[in-house]
Amino acid sequence: MDNNGNQEITTKEVTLNMGPQHPSTHGVMHLVLHMQGEKIIRVVPDIGFLHRGMEKIAENLLYPQFVPYTDRLDYLSSMTNNLSYVMAVEKLLGIDIPERGKYVRVIVSELSRISSHLLAVGAWGLDLGAVTLVLYAFREREMIMDLFEMLCGARLTYNYMRIGGVRGDLPPNFKEKCKDFIDIFPKRVDEYEQLLTGNRIWLQRNKNVGVISADDAINLGLTGPSLRGSGVTWDIRKDTPYLVYDRFDFKVPTGENGDCFDRYMCRVEEMRQAARIVAQALEQIPDGPVNADLPEFVPPSRKDITTNMEALIHHFKLISDGFKPPKGEVYSSIEAPKGELGFYIVSDGSERPFRVKIRAPSFVNLQSVDPMARGAYFADVVAVISSLDPVFGEVDK
Repeated sequence: MDNNGNQEITTKEVTLNMGPQHPSTHGVMHLVLHMQGEKIIRVVPDIGFLHRGMEKIAENLLYPQFVPYTDRLDYLSSMTNNLSYVMAVEKLLGIDIPERGKYVRVIVSELSRISSHLLAVGAWGLDLGAVTLVLYAFREREMIMDLFEMLCGARLTYNYMRIGGVRGDLPPNFKEKCKDFIDIFPKRVDEYEQLLTGNRIWLQRNKNVGVISADDAINLGLTGPSLRGSGVTWDIRKDTPYLVYDRFDFKVPTGENGDCFDRYMCRVEEMRQAARIVAQALEQIPDGPVNADLPEFVPPSRKDITTNMEALIHHFKLISDGFKPPKGEVYSSIEAPKGELGFYIVSDGSERPFRVKIRAPSFVNLQSVDPMARGAYFADVVAVISSLDPVFGEVDK
């Protein structure tokens, strides 16, 4: 009873475990939800179910041997994982790769961004009941997988980047097939938007849900669409350009309200901009080698091995002679699909890194689940998780 004699109805606070087998947790994530009825009071992410000790594995391998392991971090965007690591090692060794190699890296990175966002938006729709979208998204994603299969024979984990360049040049007909994809893709994005962007159910489930301010997003270290959805124009490709990104004309989309819908729109527009970058890169790509001519670091390409076995023998002789990189420490980061992906490497002068620390965007972005979900309903937690697009290979490492 209250002071006026009216009867009050109170709801007991409950604790609900969500995951790690729940399909909407996007992997082996366990959330401890503290709830007052259907309202969220607090969310505590409980991670570590997929922990594999990646950083310690790196410290026990030769520098080139760790490249395939990076595929298993954000396994939905393996190309950019490869890129971030090899760029950190190249920074340590002082290697600059040829122009054509840089363009090839940009092309595959932006295709990987489109592929990652397609799965993010498709799974988001599936989480909230829009089953059709994931079927549409996988249709285009398969075309990108076909292109990657032409490059390296794989469709998920690629091991395509190498220290000093890439595993091989673009195969015959790659440019033509890539242009075909880029030509049709904008119309396909229009189809996604016809399904979702103006859909009143989609708007109700995402508008004013999971709101986070620009200041809070910055203070929590958010990056990628999770940060830009709050109106912060920060993109490493623009603000600290790497490779040849400063030669392309593209926009950095941002939101206004910092809610789930803004993060959705950022990803949709980023797919369009990534397609623009690929189109420009295909037009500008010069002829020439894709790998640096440094046999002490870079093994000969597949083509060279068949014509010049002496080059391969020379490379392995240099390795067996115990080439040592310089002592020092470096940090290198890129704009991965989910945000800033960085590798911090400490070298003690041996053939193995002394220390490796991975700055994984999914791990950092995940800490925003609690402030985004507080005061929302239980069903809104699903939309919040989808809007962050976490992959637990790089959360748990």
